[in-house]
Formats: sequence, C-alpha cells, structure tokens
Amino acid sequence: MAKQKGIIKLRGTLGDISFYKTQDGHMAREKGEIDKSRIENDPRFRRTRENGSEFGRAGKTGKLLRDSLRILILNASDSRVVSRLLKEIMAVIKTDLINPRGERTVINGSLNLLQGFEFNNDAVLSQTFYAPYSKAFDRTTGVVTMNVEAFTPMVHVKAPAGTTHFKIVSGSALIDFKNNSFEMAQNSTDYIVWNGTEQAAMDIGHTLTANSDLPLFTVLGVNFYQIVNGVNYPLNNGSFNALTLVQVDQV
Repeated sequence: MAKQKGIIKLRGTLGDISFYKTQDGHMAREKGEIDKSRIENDPRFRRTRENGSEFGRAGKTGKLLRDSLRILILNASDSRVVSRLLKEIMAVIKTDLINPRGERTVINGSLNLLQGFEFNNDAVLSQTFYAPYSKAFDRTTGVVTMNVEAFTPMVHVKAPAGTTHFKIVSGSALIDFKNNSFEMAQNSTDYIVWNGTEQAAMDIGHTLTANSDLPLFTVLGVNFYQIVNGVNYPLNNGSFNALTLVQVDQV
C-alpha cells in the first residue's frame, strides 16, 4: 500500500494498480494475483480461510455491539471506532479455548477484555470526568446502577471552551450474539451547570430483563452543551463527548 502524491489524485483501476481514498488520504495498491477460488479450496490457504472466518465473525459482533448502544455512540465516537473495536473483538475471539481455529467465538472468549474501551479516543473519559463513581448490576432484578459521588463541575469535569452545561449519560445492553439481538436501556442526568457549585451524589440507573444469562455491557459518558437563550447546542457536534465501556458482566 502506498500513498499517492502530486496534485492529481486518482480513483479506480489502472492496469494492476488500484487507486482509492481513505481517511488517511489517497492510496494505491497492486491487485492481488491469487485466485479467489484457490483461497477458498486450496489446503495451503486453510489458515487464511480460518482467519477470514473469524474476522468476519468479529465484524458482525462489533456491529451488533455498536448497534445496541448506537443512541449514545452517535454523540461520542471518533472516525476509527469501528476498526479499533474490531481489533479488540479479535483479541476476545482468540481467548476462546473451546472451539477450533476458524470457529472461535466471542461467547466462549473473555468479553471482559472489552472493558475500558473508549468509543471516542479524542475525548477519553478518565481524562474528562474525574469524579469517583462505582457501578453495580443485579442480574436477579436486571437493575444497573451507576453511583457518582459528590463533585464540583469546574474541578472534576474537564470541559471544552464554550461549555455552559453538561450531562452524565449511561446505558446498558444485554446482547444475544447467537440470535443477533439485544435489549438496551439508558438514562442521564438533567443539564448540569458547569460552575463551581458542588453537586450532590447521584445515582443513574436503568432496568433490563431480570434473570438474564446474556452478557451485559454498560457505558458511562459525558456530553457537553452550550445553552444560549434557552436553546441547547451540542459542542462541535459532540466531538468533545466521552463514552467508555465501564462494565462487562459475563455469566
């Protein structure tokens, strides 16, 4: 893979060279010479087929996870979130010690490796929100609770220029990877003024199906706003918002 230089940028195919555009710029690469049917049938490409199978499974898993939390991710994600999440899910698949190579799944892997994943690497939660918090999940009742200790916004929240208010958001999803389905619940605080007034301790809770044996994924984040004449404006289309996968609970 090579990066195109010069004034004129090409797209398409010229001979054996393909020209295309990515978020890293205009690129060029030589077309592969290996026939597709050979990769699908030749025993020497067995490892390639195994890797491809697991890569495809990881892609579907990542999409389902993103879809389950989509309403929150839309407000807090960077341009590489898809590829970064895919890399982490591949690491989970490789921890499956039950199935043979090529058939490994996230269900039989260590999903807790995803805990701490940042959906917006441009606004990491630990560098944005410094107030102590704890999390709890009761599978018997299906109740998820985020407990945030008392904090002072200007001390414990690193806000971008122009901020007048912010919200603390949280959401949880029970995901059925076998049937490609999920259940999601979310909640948030009201608009909090970004000033020096201490905020009392608060609980942010939501309820999912009781006694579920599905893996649970919980995110916590901060959304920033500028309120002018009673109208709420998300700052820079949410590029400063943080959202982190703070809890993964796998039976």
